[in-house]
Amino acid sequence: MFGDLFEEDAVAFVGDCKGSNGKKSRVKDAEPPPPRGAVTLSGIKNQGGTCYLNSLLQTLLFTPEFREALFSLGPEELGTLSDRDKPETTVRVIPLELQRLFARLLLVDQQAASTSDLTDSFGWSSNEEMSQHDVQELNRILFSALESSLVGTSGSDLINRLYHGTVVNQIVCRECGNTSERQEDFLDLTVAVKGVSGLEEALWSMFVEEELFEGNNLYRCGACSKLVTAAKSAKLRKLPPFLTVSLLRFNFDFARCERYKEMGSYAFPIRIDLRPFCEQVAGAADSDYEYELFSVIIHKGGCYGGHYHVYIKDLDRLGRWQAPEEEIKSKVPVSGVRAPDPILEMGDPLSVLKAILAQEASLSVRVDQLGQKVMETVGVSWNKRFRKSHGPVYKFLQQHPNVFLLDSDGSRVHLKQSRAPSPEQGPQERGGQGDGTPEEPAGSHSTPPHPWFDFNDSSVQPITERDMEKQFQGKESAYMLFYRRAGLQRPEEARGNPRYKVPEHLLEEAEAESRELQRKRAEFDSVSNTVELRLHLGPHYRLQHGALHPASPPQDSLLRLAFDRRKSVGDLRQAVYQDSWEGDMALTVAKSLPAGLHLYDTLTDDQQSLHSSGLVDGSDLFVWNGREVCGEPVRVGAESQPVLLSIVCPAGGVGSEALLSETPQGFPADCRLGEVCVELARQTGSELGELLLCRWEEKQSPRWRVYPPADLHKTLSQLTLCDGDALLVLHSQALDCSLFTRSGDMVTVGTPSDCSWLQVEYSSHPQEGSRVATVPAEGDTLLSEIKQKAIEELQLLDLAVREDVSVREGGVKLTSTLFLCPSPPLTNTQLFLYYTMGSDPQAGPEMELVVEESTTVRECLKQMLEVAGLEGECWHLRKVDWCYELGDPLSEEDASLAELQVSSGDTLVLTEGRLPPKGFLKLPVWLFASLRNGVHSETGRDREKETELNNITEQICEHSISTVESSEAALQYVGGVEISGEATLEDLKTQVLTLPGLPDLWVPSPGFLRVWVLESKRPCRILRGNQLHINSLKLGSGTEIAIQPLAKEENLGLQELLLYLQVGVPGERQYYPAEELVWDTSRDSSSRALRQAIASHYSLPPDKTLIAKYCPDKSHWMPISSWSQQVSRKKKKKQQPESLQGAPFHLRDGDLIGVKNLLIDSNRDFSTERDNAEKEKLRREAEDKKKSRGQGVRFQSEEAVADKKPPARNRRPEVPLSINVGVFR
Repeated sequence: MFGDLFEEDAVAFVGDCKGSNGKKSRVKDAEPPPPRGAVTLSGIKNQGGTCYLNSLLQTLLFTPEFREALFSLGPEELGTLSDRDKPETTVRVIPLELQRLFARLLLVDQQAASTSDLTDSFGWSSNEEMSQHDVQELNRILFSALESSLVGTSGSDLINRLYHGTVVNQIVCRECGNTSERQEDFLDLTVAVKGVSGLEEALWSMFVEEELFEGNNLYRCGACSKLVTAAKSAKLRKLPPFLTVSLLRFNFDFARCERYKEMGSYAFPIRIDLRPFCEQVAGAADSDYEYELFSVIIHKGGCYGGHYHVYIKDLDRLGRWQAPEEEIKSKVPVSGVRAPDPILEMGDPLSVLKAILAQEASLSVRVDQLGQKVMETVGVSWNKRFRKSHGPVYKFLQQHPNVFLLDSDGSRVHLKQSRAPSPEQGPQERGGQGDGTPEEPAGSHSTPPHPWFDFNDSSVQPITERDMEKQFQGKESAYMLFYRRAGLQRPEEARGNPRYKVPEHLLEEAEAESRELQRKRAEFDSVSNTVELRLHLGPHYRLQHGALHPASPPQDSLLRLAFDRRKSVGDLRQAVYQDSWEGDMALTVAKSLPAGLHLYDTLTDDQQSLHSSGLVDGSDLFVWNGREVCGEPVRVGAESQPVLLSIVCPAGGVGSEALLSETPQGFPADCRLGEVCVELARQTGSELGELLLCRWEEKQSPRWRVYPPADLHKTLSQLTLCDGDALLVLHSQALDCSLFTRSGDMVTVGTPSDCSWLQVEYSSHPQEGSRVATVPAEGDTLLSEIKQKAIEELQLLDLAVREDVSVREGGVKLTSTLFLCPSPPLTNTQLFLYYTMGSDPQAGPEMELVVEESTTVRECLKQMLEVAGLEGECWHLRKVDWCYELGDPLSEEDASLAELQVSSGDTLVLTEGRLPPKGFLKLPVWLFASLRNGVHSETGRDREKETELNNITEQICEHSISTVESSEAALQYVGGVEISGEATLEDLKTQVLTLPGLPDLWVPSPGFLRVWVLESKRPCRILRGNQLHINSLKLGSGTEIAIQPLAKEENLGLQELLLYLQVGVPGERQYYPAEELVWDTSRDSSSRALRQAIASHYSLPPDKTLIAKYCPDKSHWMPISSWSQQVSRKKKKKQQPESLQGAPFHLRDGDLIGVKNLLIDSNRDFSTERDNAEKEKLRREAEDKKKSRGQGVRFQSEEAVADKKPPARNRRPEVPLSINVGVFR
């Protein structure tokens, strides 16, 4: 009924993840649910869109009469859950799961309980759990399900007894006084909101005012047998103990043909007298008509979406109420007294923040630095660990004014002097405020007799009755009201006793679960506070170039120690002493730098904890005597940390004319450049005055700037030299050679093409050593002259010389090496070719062949086969492209090599397989590995088919975002098809189904088969148009295709894209399973249209939907928003319409689109743990390539984005809410 009611501001996709591709950390895998907060009441986890269910369940839980009546039903009436699978037993699952949930909410020490077992008993799937519905509808359906489940038990009248009431409609004849009555039953009253100021006025118009039948609208009286004047009215005849009032907040505007929400003021009283609205009964007590408000379900949002939470009065005082923030006045902290370091509880944000502030001498920290300190303390950020349950850190500080004091400008937070209560104390024993401050005087902020709390999914916060007035109007306003008869009294033994009337077996189950949670929290707390320290032992290190380097193997020089960071430095020192350390000991914080290990601060306070000392997991500590290492003094501190420089000099030495070589070497940052020059002169054996030091000038590449004499007195840090910077070291005599040229203070390094010599190498036999000759040469020198000079120098006068091209014309670079081979030289009509065998040009050995350029492809293939010793006709030639990858085949076998533009130096590949006839294509066919056993058999059941095909969809989506290696491993080659280019796509599908590798695959028709084009073993494009010719589909011979069976026939249009959607789990860096979306781009292919289509698919508001495209090659998410090119006004008229199929997104079939619901998920980061791992892997690979090249190039691009208001859209069909109940009659 209301399946589509909650789209625009829908708070959805929260709760346990059903599937994720991300990786969790070691600590997070074992993290137990946090304990209850300061109010000692438990919330309920949101499974995706179940906030409406959570609000109603909390209301029923805090209806003591309903809760106790449910607990009174024992296993003899309801059965036991352990027997639910036994066919001979009757098990009433829904009331049993509701009992278990209530027991957990009352007794288990956890911040929020899960409703997954209860919703499973409803027969709900993930679709119901992730879709929002109307809470008023749920109230009726849940009561109906409970009534059906309790048939034949003592609780069969539970709903009737507590919630059933009657209304009588009367029509009174004004002439004869005859009264006509019709009685109606109700479980909840539905009252109007539009046009009335509040609940009492709405009840007055319903049950006090009369409607007159007069004039043209007369009533036919049965007693008078004629049309008469009459009065119609309604009265409440029977009032239930609990009155539920549903407010008609949502209406329909027939003029605009759209829904809207009534947000005007609508008052409702805390206490109401219903006597004026009821039939007058003699002798009835006034208390029978007086009702008190005890629950208000609130809806936040618009008519197409929103979020539910509930205000509830704690009748039994089970929770611990604290005055809300606005009720408490700030208190000045006591100065001069420092609080002791609190015990650090990783799951409690209050404990974490207090521990952080207690470490500071001033007991204060800047608010903008608090997030970093939380990261260092618990290992994860505040947003990831606590924001979901406790909100932003600044708001959390404001909510605890008795613990924290914020400056007037809010820039700094101070810790107030307080003593935290013992964890063993109960809510009644602790007294005072929730943070452990002394109890305030009576009347200041005392707990009300029946406190109110706000239950918002997992969060529970105290409120006051005055907060009800905030829910009278606005986007966040009351939606359902629950009243209870004022005369209902609670027994004294139920006050503050959550165990009251709970069955013994549920008590034992809850206590066992609490003990298990406490054990897991203790283990998690121990693991979270255990850090691994790397202890570097001083006797096994040596000092070299300003940094420490191990002089022994790692097993001797490095000791890994797992230690509790809550312990003191003295405890750590004692542990090291026990590990065979003798003599004086100093523990100094160290850090591994590119130049080596460097020491910073020494830990001197033995009473200080490791956490307060700033030691985290993976910290390095250097253990030594505090004075020297191997007899050499060690400089400590950040100012003397070593800098790793790249010393560049000629390969043959500082005075050589050879090419440049690089050597890394470290120097202290406070070392003067003159000291560096002295050290380099000592290493090279040169005179100090003969060396020149030059620095690389990036803007004037490839030039180097000579340091002036004044810079020799500056330190490396003053010269802004950093790790990786290059210093060119030259001997003054090197400037006389052709490689280096000095002009003023700039030195130019010549490239090899500017040098005037060549090396010629000759070897008469592969097993003999080679002989090398250096020959002077210029760019215009003929190769024949080079060859002649080399022959003369190497005394090889028996070789003929016939080369007639110059060095420049031959593409030879000076200073390179040429090889003399004992064979005739090439003529002008001959080609020198390389060729290999196999599908990978780089895998096999490379062979050489000299042929005439007029040789045909067929003749060249025959010569290569003869040289390789191969026979047969199942071979063809392929040409390697400029990327050294396998290119297109040389299909015209009678054409000459010159006609096919094959030139000297090209590489051809002998590839097995016969080329198809002209006009035919040979297409390799793949099948995803999980489909190998067949998924569409004639004997399979439809439900199994659908489930299996859904798994296929998720797997193909996974392959589209995986690496090339993993995608290739997931594909199964099933054969190849040879088909004419004039054949249709339907003919291709039919021929694929006849492959012998697919004996078990069956589909009703080719329309049930989807054909993908593979690129790098990833699905990238769907072949569409069953009657289109193969040639029009832009397929080349050898194009790889993959097949996918479908659950229903498909015929995608040419303008339709198939995308995969994954919805992000709020608060988690992971996603729900992928779904398919067919997007029609014929009318609009802009980002606005895509967002509209996705929002309509998930019944979400477009303006609260964030989408991004996943780029698997870079493991990067590209946010997709309404964007426009930033151009001048004159150019705006010529601006092309936006299309996501163009730059920069280039959307195509199979792309993965991430979806975020901004109403509940404030994290706009789409990346997962796996993405970060892949990015780190790519970064390391890029650094390795950069190191191999010597330098890298950094590219940067910017995207201009601007939001556009989304248009109206067609919404999904509404899906009714239902609860499946067994038959117990």
